[in-house]
Amino acid sequence: MYIAMNRFKIAPGSEGDFIEIWKNRDTFLDTVAGFKEFNLLQGPTTEEHTLFASHSIWESKSDFENWTKSEAFRKAHANAGGAKKNIYLGPPQFEGFESVV
Repeated sequence: MYIAMNRFKIAPGSEGDFIEIWKNRDTFLDTVAGFKEFNLLQGPTTEEHTLFASHSIWESKSDFENWTKSEAFRKAHANAGGAKKNIYLGPPQFEGFESVV
């Protein structure tokens, strides 16, 4: 199993806009071999930002890597952020984890 996560720092007051972007986004994940599950997680809020994480579960690291090289990936990320880029406080931070136990 492989878990891929991206952490996003979102400007205070823009949480609803960020969630709507993800709700209305076509990810094409269900068409990709090895994909198991996706969740968007909302974390703590500080005066500076609200933390979110996209969390996807894959059969293997190679399945995830194949997704990142696929046409489905390009289509899913073609308009990432859209016209609301000012809600992001920097680029997402990627974290990948392989199951060891």
